[in-house]
Amino acid sequence: MTDPKPFVFDDTGEAKRFAPATERNRDIIVDVLRPLLPERGVVLEVASGTGEHAIHFARSFPMLDWQPSDPDPAGIASIAAWSAEAALTNLRPPLMLDASAPDWPIARADAILCINMVHISPWTATEGLFKRAARVLPTDAMLYLYGPYKRAGVPTAESNLRFDESLRSRNPDWGLRWIEDVTTLASACGFALNRMIEMPANNLSLVFQRT
Repeated sequence: MTDPKPFVFDDTGEAKRFAPATERNRDIIVDVLRPLLPERGVVLEVASGTGEHAIHFARSFPMLDWQPSDPDPAGIASIAAWSAEAALTNLRPPLMLDASAPDWPIARADAILCINMVHISPWTATEGLFKRAARVLPTDAMLYLYGPYKRAGVPTAESNLRFDESLRSRNPDWGLRWIEDVTTLASACGFALNRMIEMPANNLSLVFQRT
């Protein structure tokens, strides 16, 4: 079933925040990313949330420079706290970055990751992600998305339907997106869906390539 709390943070009263889903999905995401990421370069993570993924990925891929980011000041504080504790030389300070903003505070990256954002943000954030990624990424570079989606002709898991209803009750601009809508947007922005990988808990890895 879909992870029941993929975006709920455990608040301990400290700057560091904890996302329960991170520990459960971080290793399987690393397994997917390992053959796809470049050997060297800068990987931008959009909507890093707590920063736990960024720490784990930086440790898992020490030859890459990891650039976490988030639009929420509390997220930035959490990422900074995790980063200070980890003291990894290939982990950059977090950027304040709103995917829907017309300009991003980074000029270039060699790959982009975005985990569990598309369904927990307005559609304008996904539009901004692809439009701005087209400026930042070179040809053939990867844009990786992870999360639950709906697909035409494929029954949506009951747990995903309940999750979708829960998201929309919190914010009518949120909710699970149709893969067809995402791929149409991606194509218009110069990206092609290179691979779709089934993941545990009714999630998908979507691997887009800059054309």
